[in-house]
Amino acid sequence: MKTEKNKKNIAPRTAMPCQPAEKRRANYEEVALGYTREMAMQEASRCLQCKKPLCVTGCPVEVPIRDFIAEAAKGDFAAAYNIIKSTNSLPAVCGRVCPQENQCEGKCILNAKGQPVAIGRLERFMADAFLANAVPSSPPPAVKKGGKKVACIGSGPSSLTCAGVCAAAGLETDVFEALHEPGGVLIYGIPAFRLPKNVVAAEIDGLRRMGVKFHLNRVGGTTVTVEELRKSYDAVFIGVGAGLPNFVGVPGENLVGVFSANEYLTRANLGRAYAFPEYDTPTYPGKNVTVFGAGNVAMDAARTALRLGAENVHIVYRRTRAEMPARHEEVEHAEEEGVQFAMLCAPTRFDGDEDSRLVSVTLQEMELGEPDESGRRKPVPISGKTRVLPTDLAVVALGTRSNPILLEATPGLELTKRGYIKVNEATGETSLPNVFAGGDIVTGAATVILAMGAGRLAGQEICARFAH
Repeated sequence: MKTEKNKKNIAPRTAMPCQPAEKRRANYEEVALGYTREMAMQEASRCLQCKKPLCVTGCPVEVPIRDFIAEAAKGDFAAAYNIIKSTNSLPAVCGRVCPQENQCEGKCILNAKGQPVAIGRLERFMADAFLANAVPSSPPPAVKKGGKKVACIGSGPSSLTCAGVCAAAGLETDVFEALHEPGGVLIYGIPAFRLPKNVVAAEIDGLRRMGVKFHLNRVGGTTVTVEELRKSYDAVFIGVGAGLPNFVGVPGENLVGVFSANEYLTRANLGRAYAFPEYDTPTYPGKNVTVFGAGNVAMDAARTALRLGAENVHIVYRRTRAEMPARHEEVEHAEEEGVQFAMLCAPTRFDGDEDSRLVSVTLQEMELGEPDESGRRKPVPISGKTRVLPTDLAVVALGTRSNPILLEATPGLELTKRGYIKVNEATGETSLPNVFAGGDIVTGAATVILAMGAGRLAGQEICARFAH
């Protein structure tokens, strides 16, 4: 059995089996293959079962990590799963896409002696073992008398979590989604090779079994408004994400072949462009693809481009590898698959042909100066140093802003200076009574698990008020 290097004299961390890079870059199947039963029990046995488990303090949804791992080590995976599920509505999702290295695993005491327990991989295994049997662990909760109702706008991780908490407490819960599939960013943003769509569908089916109803093709702020919902629901949760893309703001950005990461990934994921012509959405072909940004979304876009037939894929980032915000595992996987990195560079101009089609990008070379307000050293242009990178498809993955559609259609909804919804941090409630919000529409672009934490907080407050 393969194991990662044992730096200290403790049991080595169990490695995750993966598809070989040369194989996976040509398919959309999941890269990480998951633990076997034996691997899961071996990894669980590494847990020290601390009296005061610090790992839980790093988990936004407060999974009882020590307790589920104890059951896993004994081989009682059903008990382990039910412990996880007591606070986490989407364990199969979290086990795949949460930045555990900065959260639960980052707090693990074994960081001081070697490598932390692979909490995320164990969570994934327990969830997958449950989903493979496709048997509900317990009967769905009965809807409580009194007819209290909750509406969730959006069906991303924050809304799904809020809906799960409310449904588990017996509240009648409806979710309104703008697109034709539920899941939000889990469906349109994260590629199947990182988060298979059947996994998301299975988690959502679990919510349906709990009584959650999904209403699709309902756009928050137009076909369904907060004001309308407040008339027929006791509480409303807004979890619409922050889907308005940022652009670079340089000449040539309107050329044919320049995409936001939102559009590029939505075409490939929600539209299933990777399976064209089996599905109707075509992909935009690019032989020389350049992705701007260095977060997880940038890695997703670059790795998607490879799978869609690109010959060369570059990630352009204005800082160095040490400052890249993407998960280390995602950067490593991208590099293994053949993505190239152009560090300390920033675009100054997109160049097109006579038909206004992108043919290259001009890059300004940078160096790191003094730290900026984020604490990272600020990139500074090096005078006179530019270069041209052949590019026929550019993907801009530089974060997102709040989409104003729902916000402008909701009178009395107080916003922050940055244009996001202002909430009471202790409850998740907005300036409108019994209207709550969470996820990226409150924090700006962040992680799946932080959005889930916000959904859980709001759901608990809603239940405290109405689940009697």
